Amino acid sequence: MANYMARLWKRPEENLGGILKKRMIMWRKEPVVNRIERPTRLDRARSLGYKAKQGFVVVRVRVKRGKRKRPKPSGGRGPKKAGRFFSLGKSKRVVAEEKAARKFPNLQVLNSYLVGEDGVYKWFECILVDANHPGIRKDRDLKWLSEKQHKNRVFRGLTSAGKKSRGLRK
Repeated sequence: MANYMARLWKRPEENLGGILKKRMIMWRKEPVVNRIERPTRLDRARSLGYKAKQGFVVVRVRVKRGKRKRPKPSGGRGPKKAGRFFSLGKSKRVVAEEKAARKFPNLQVLNSYLVGEDGVYKWFECILVDANHPGIRKDRDLKWLSEKQHKNRVFRGLTSAGKKSRGLRK
């Protein structure tokens, strides 16, 4: 089943055009960081470490597209180098993970993936894990998250997206 789902998401405009468009219209009205019951792309979430068990939280995050816009200088002449648009130095996916981590400070960001984009926004789903939950502490694959050195990993660029923007993922 996961293989078929992955094929659908290879070309979402062709395969999921109408459904995805309706969903994005609904997502625009939701808050920026919105907790959801289950992942939209189950195959992608499972490949990134998601398990349907207690201690896991999936969050959809909305991030504005485009470059960062600096405020316009209020008075006087405009300096030659004062450009108003500049790139942030980190990807929109990293920004989404950081927003999710700020909203849920007791959870650790495991990973994230893109679910949709339109002309104004990009939506990412972040997989968050409660490192102190007994089910996570007993899990062989995930108990490393409860160790002290993995706190606030998203803000130190230790998630997959963070490592990629730092040039560590080849």
